[in-house]
Amino acid sequence: MKLIRDTSSRGHTITAYGPGWFEVAGVHIETSLIIMPDRLISDWARGFGTGPEPFSASQLASLAELGCAILLLGTGPTQRSPERHLLRPILRAGMGIEVMTTPAACRTYNLLASEGRSVAAALLPV
Repeated sequence: MKLIRDTSSRGHTITAYGPGWFEVAGVHIETSLIIMPDRLISDWARGFGTGPEPFSASQLASLAELGCAILLLGTGPTQRSPERHLLRPILRAGMGIEVMTTPAACRTYNLLASEGRSVAAALLPV
């Protein structure tokens, strides 16, 4: 899906996504990623989805260190909520978290980032 490019220079935005890939400011990425207005981290969830949980405890704990107010967790083409105990580090850090499909997380991230909100999206490919 192609998204409309935001020319307001508010940092990183997702300009397109499709099966197994993302495009951020024209750069094609074929791994999981964390996107924030001022940061881009690729391949953060290596080995995701290999067990009953979509993420490992260490992958989710690392997200607590991002220092954002809102964390969007894009779990691929279907919504897969991690067990509540795995989200504790994020909640203890005072971050709000929303779990949704990756397409929904891409659209929501762009909207919140365009509003200047303190947001991060941790995304698994569709």
